[in-house]
Amino acid sequence: MEKLEQLGIVPVDYAVLRSLYSNYHFPRNKIASLEEEGKIIRLKRSMYVVSPKVTKQLLSAELIANHIYGPSYVSMESALSHYGLIPEHVYTLRSLTMNRSKKFTNSIGNFEYITINRDYYPIGIRQETIENKYTFLIASIEKALCDMIVITPQLRLQSEKALITFLEEDLRFDMSALDNMNKDIIKDCIKVGRKKDILKLLLNLLS
Repeated sequence: MEKLEQLGIVPVDYAVLRSLYSNYHFPRNKIASLEEEGKIIRLKRSMYVVSPKVTKQLLSAELIANHIYGPSYVSMESALSHYGLIPEHVYTLRSLTMNRSKKFTNSIGNFEYITINRDYYPIGIRQETIENKYTFLIASIEKALCDMIVITPQLRLQSEKALITFLEEDLRFDMSALDNMNKDIIKDCIKVGRKKDILKLLLNLLS
């Protein structure tokens, strides 16, 4: 059990597990039995995470999302929920990526990855470190909001009033968060992102 505990809650690939049990005649069989016993959890083909019942630590869906498919960062309602700025529980953890769009489902949950362009991707991404144990990539509040606007299909807002209605009624966003937002991130998104007119409305709302 100690071998697994040292991995913590960071997802690992099959090669790492195989190296842990290289002294076994058939490491593949050992890994299969660990999965059957519920000591490791399969996230996708050849990627696993150690079960909380072994590590005695809660898993991080955000950390798992970063590892399942990348490069990617957690964003949109998944990031806003993480920050406590929308009340809804998010059932699909959504991330943005420069690669092809993908969806994964495992025993942890549903993970969706949405493609955006390379110039827009790196804006407003931050590293969040939890208890000095692990770090994951997540959109800043500003980028998560911009991503919601850019990615939401058929979103046509033509006034600040319409944008406020979208934020308050559709997202149920905590509007007090607007007071401390970084305008530069939104300006950078306007330069290279889609739906520039709506992003400009968001920028004006902060002025």
